[in-house]
Amino acid sequence: MLTTLIYRSQLNSSCEPFSLISLVEEAKQRNAGVDITGILLFNGVDFLQILEGAEEDVVKLFHKIRADERHLGVVELMRDYGSRRRFDNVGMLLFDLQVQTPKAVLESVLRYSKLDSYLTSEDRVFKFIQTFITRSQLPDAGDRYRPDSWTLASGIAPFGHGVDGLMANQICQFAFQPIVEPSEGKITSLEALIRGNDGGSPEHFFNAIPPEKVYEVDLQTKAYAFALAEKIGIGDHKIAINLLPMSLVNVPNAVEFLLENIVKHHLLPEQVVVEVTENEMISGFNRFNSAIKQLRAAGIGLAIDDFGSGYAGLSLLTRFQPDKIKIDREIVSDIHLSGPKQAIVKSIVSCCTDLEITLVAEGIEKIEEWCWLESAGIRRFQGFLFARPQLNGVGNIHWPQIQRPASFNN
Repeated sequence: MLTTLIYRSQLNSSCEPFSLISLVEEAKQRNAGVDITGILLFNGVDFLQILEGAEEDVVKLFHKIRADERHLGVVELMRDYGSRRRFDNVGMLLFDLQVQTPKAVLESVLRYSKLDSYLTSEDRVFKFIQTFITRSQLPDAGDRYRPDSWTLASGIAPFGHGVDGLMANQICQFAFQPIVEPSEGKITSLEALIRGNDGGSPEHFFNAIPPEKVYEVDLQTKAYAFALAEKIGIGDHKIAINLLPMSLVNVPNAVEFLLENIVKHHLLPEQVVVEVTENEMISGFNRFNSAIKQLRAAGIGLAIDDFGSGYAGLSLLTRFQPDKIKIDREIVSDIHLSGPKQAIVKSIVSCCTDLEITLVAEGIEKIEEWCWLESAGIRRFQGFLFARPQLNGVGNIHWPQIQRPASFNN
């Protein structure tokens, strides 16, 4: 299958000097042997490359490029399939913006095109090329947030020891996972993650409940989360609880139940954040909106969890604006390698900046992910990189620490 793959990268200036022309000549011979067309643009700092060929060969070559130390920040921008090639030459063609003007480079690229001129103006590949040529591309992450400049240091969370069991006939347990602001070295809140009494997953717990009782049980379990928060002494930290959106609609007096148990366990409503997920379809939106108004009037905060993964997406954001949005882990996973994910997150950051909504990136497991997201303007994070959930307590937290001044200069 004919595959087109586009990636962006930066020149690694710490590598030994090399000739770009000789590199291209080697690539030309190699690519010709497997019938791959390569178009390479370079502006002195950044590369943009278009590869066309059989899927297996293109993917194999791309993995090899990613492992080449002469590249930094290799980010896949597009992978698509087509019936014919866009470029006539097999092998490799170099277009160097240090030598030619942007206009001359664009004209040269178009001369090698096999597409009719009216098709190139709407073709995504040519749009990538034109954008690269006409706009100087800067590295996505600033010098401060280069992954190799950071290490992790373990710290003890400022809470008491975990506890075994809280209330008589308790039907579930909770594991607390901190949401942190690494740049300030602080915990902003604790998310209460439901677990079965055997320590099993939320899915296992809820699957054992009759469908007609799910919403009632979902709401009732939050009393145990508040009890745990009181037992370990969360002080003035916030606690985030997950609720199915329809629990607020289908269970009578749901908000009153939450408020009663907040007071019972010596918390303030302002310390509680209700996280509703996009993964459940919201029906009866007027009743849901009424419950949200009651939450807000009581001082309870509101967050949309797993943003970008479910039914509502941006349409939900047009109908009510929460205090916080948590970007789904599928969007931020390996974001340092994915151009589409980067574009989506940049748009979310811009939108939430305009609306004064706090952003949290969840599911962070790699320091490269944190570095990219921090450089994009996100300040709050949750994930195994910083702290794992701990049953009936809060575990140690790992804080990023800079290990040496960044020396990368363009």
